[in-house]
Amino acid sequence: MKHSPVALLINRRTLLRQWSAGAVGLMFVSGKLPSALAADESRLLVHSKAPMNAEPLLPDLVRSWVTPVESFFIRSHGNTPEINADSFRLSVDGLVETPLTLSLAELGRFEQHAVTATLTCAGNRRSEHSRIKPVKGVQWREGAIGNAKWHGARLSDVLKKTGVRAEAKHVWFEGLDAVEDGGKTFAFGGSIPLEKALLDRDAIPGALLATTMNDKPLTADHGFPVRMVVPGYIGARSVKWLSKIVVSDRPSPNHFVADVYKLVDEGTLLEVAENAPIYRMPLNSAICTPTAGAALKPGRVEVAGYALPPGVPGVSIRKVEVSADQGRSWSEAKLTSPASEFCWQLWSVDIAVNSATKELIVRAIDSRGEAQPETVRWNAKGYLFNGWHHVPVK
Repeated sequence: MKHSPVALLINRRTLLRQWSAGAVGLMFVSGKLPSALAADESRLLVHSKAPMNAEPLLPDLVRSWVTPVESFFIRSHGNTPEINADSFRLSVDGLVETPLTLSLAELGRFEQHAVTATLTCAGNRRSEHSRIKPVKGVQWREGAIGNAKWHGARLSDVLKKTGVRAEAKHVWFEGLDAVEDGGKTFAFGGSIPLEKALLDRDAIPGALLATTMNDKPLTADHGFPVRMVVPGYIGARSVKWLSKIVVSDRPSPNHFVADVYKLVDEGTLLEVAENAPIYRMPLNSAICTPTAGAALKPGRVEVAGYALPPGVPGVSIRKVEVSADQGRSWSEAKLTSPASEFCWQLWSVDIAVNSATKELIVRAIDSRGEAQPETVRWNAKGYLFNGWHHVPVK
């Protein structure tokens, strides 16, 4: 779906009209947008408030294919910045012929596109890594994931206007948040290969400079006024509060590309330096209802959850299976949402349980026939956990 070019100059009147005060209790003063989550934290499992890191309650997560903003996980590495929409500028430079500095209005004059895509934190299900051996970081359960409708200009269109030079291979992103680590303060950053950045087909989206989420301007916690959305990649590459784009011949040297979001066995400096950044998420699935510890009466019970394809063009979820007898037999679930390479697949199944049922297990199979692994290798940062999801029940 395409939208006619529209100037997205977001002023006080526009935002007050598009965000009803009764819905989320927002105030918008002097061009700045505060966090919208304080009034609705009862719907979230809050791991930390400064910075804000929270995930929805699992039954809420699978109520709809498009995740409501109030049920969308929040991942932040620094405090949420207050940004004046009127004075905001986005710079685009590096290995380009014509560097750009864009206001929101100028960004809005690019052709606007709509993309529905799932974002998930690389640390989703990290708490299951910690059951094997403790790892540092936010102890996410299964809720650091959400599927939303995003609107904005394609990164490819912006880059084409700059005239990307032949030696370019990567595109860096930098946000306006201030992250403190090791006595230093720096911005959160990400980068993606230029090949991904230049994709411009509706069927295979590359990256979007999103200004709206579910048909409303971004909230502060989700990156107001502009964020990257990179379908199929870990959420860390979808940088929030975007302020800078740099075209380069190498991946970004930003701490969160060069040091943090990497798979490492023990986390030694040599290992971190030698390993490549993480880009794609692996095939995954999780049960969202019943929740852990639920008391199930003998008979039949509805089990529901999500499955995530691996973000590879042409590869979607083919099948989801659930077991109530430690994996001896499996029941195929009904896929209840649209199939897409870059969105989660919701599913449900009516399954028989009895007094011997102590856990429910789910696994997914993609359209290539590749199955979600039963177990995964532990890693020092707790990333990309995608073993079969086990939910203990009574």
